[in-house]
Amino acid sequence: MRERLFFLISKYNLKANSDLGQNFLIVPDIIERNIERAELRERDHVLEIGPGLGVLTDALSKRAGKVYAIEKDRRLVEVLKKEYDWPNVEIIEGDALKVEFPEFNKIVSNLPYQISSPITFRFLKHEFERAVLIYQLEFAQRMVAKPGDKNYSRLSLMIRAKAHAELVEKIGRGAFWPKPKVDSAVVVLEPKPVDERIELSEDLVRALFQHRRSTALAALKKSHHMLGLSRGEFKKVRDVFLRIPHAGERVFQLSPEDVKEIEEFLRSEGILK
Repeated sequence: MRERLFFLISKYNLKANSDLGQNFLIVPDIIERNIERAELRERDHVLEIGPGLGVLTDALSKRAGKVYAIEKDRRLVEVLKKEYDWPNVEIIEGDALKVEFPEFNKIVSNLPYQISSPITFRFLKHEFERAVLIYQLEFAQRMVAKPGDKNYSRLSLMIRAKAHAELVEKIGRGAFWPKPKVDSAVVVLEPKPVDERIELSEDLVRALFQHRRSTALAALKKSHHMLGLSRGEFKKVRDVFLRIPHAGERVFQLSPEDVKEIEEFLRSEGILK
């Protein structure tokens, strides 16, 4: 696999595009483990973001019924079409944050790190069974952090509200070419059953986590403008904020259920629309 990848790089005189976050995975064992983690079957339709030179795509095509690979770099799209003859792979040229997703039930990807956050939230707006994804290690640690952890953030809370996330493997920088400046990690993501998911006001979550070490009350006082309240409007409802649930708890200690209680209280008082 490693030899094949460097052969293609040499044949097409390719240079990794750092603006697109291109770091090609060159360790076949990691790819094989991620294929196993995805629990692929012939009925599966797999979405891959950033297939690069097709190393993972090739492995996916042998185990899944259909693979949709979204690639933004036109040079790589041309290489993939010339070098491979997959009967069950569809290459989609475009920006994964903008193109319409096909129907899929699993995701397996070595993600471009600069789109980790928006692409993850985009995934969570779709129904799927399981995703096996490679992220920057620090981002992965924030994804799986629990309330009260030092890494617990807006990302942690929003993921926790809708999915189960587990960091299953750390990956050193030497597993990629070119070698990135940071370590990476594999995360397995599974959406929660629909009746267990918690929909949260994104404005409220942003307002709270703008001051994650403050108490919930102090954070909302400082970020009331993020709830659409002018200074004058906030003065009129200041006393209402004194009664919010979990007022004295630090923001980084709040669970999705806690934030939902705050949201429902503010809606009942007419502060959140």
